[in-house]
Amino acid sequence: MTVGIYFATTTGKTEDIAERLHGMISNANTPKDLADVNDVSEFSDLDGIICGIPTWNTGADIERSGTAWDSLLDDIGGLNLKGKKVAIFGLGDSSTYTENFCDAMEELHSHFVKAGASMVGYVSKSDYTFEESKSVIGESFCGLPLDEDSESDMTDDRLAKWAIQLKAEMTSLNQK
Repeated sequence: MTVGIYFATTTGKTEDIAERLHGMISNANTPKDLADVNDVSEFSDLDGIICGIPTWNTGADIERSGTAWDSLLDDIGGLNLKGKKVAIFGLGDSSTYTENFCDAMEELHSHFVKAGASMVGYVSKSDYTFEESKSVIGESFCGLPLDEDSESDMTDDRLAKWAIQLKAEMTSLNQK
């Protein structure tokens, strides 16, 4: 199974998380900055995709990340990714932007769903302190939210648990 890790970043924090995650997933390709991707159709060549996205445009209904992801959302939604496993991690600030925590994950999630991808990597909202997030579906986040501003001491543990979860979910989906 070939897994691609893609990220877009403004401050370098999302790239750092992508690099750290890469060290935990043995069959993942070297993380790739979305700014260097000319055509998202390369996603079709992968078995799994892990995407890292920050939230900068807090409170926005569209283009929430403020990064290269925003200009490629419609292209992603137009792909045929049926059978591809996709996971998303997002960065946000749960104390300063407590009403918009990691909102950009949901926007990316909805475009991958539109493309027919099998979404994995959902995380319970119970271990987080925030008021609202567009990225909460039911009782879970639609990916792994990380807060490098207010809860960076929790990132290593959250990332390690998520890597184990992804390995199990991507393998089991691959066997169906």
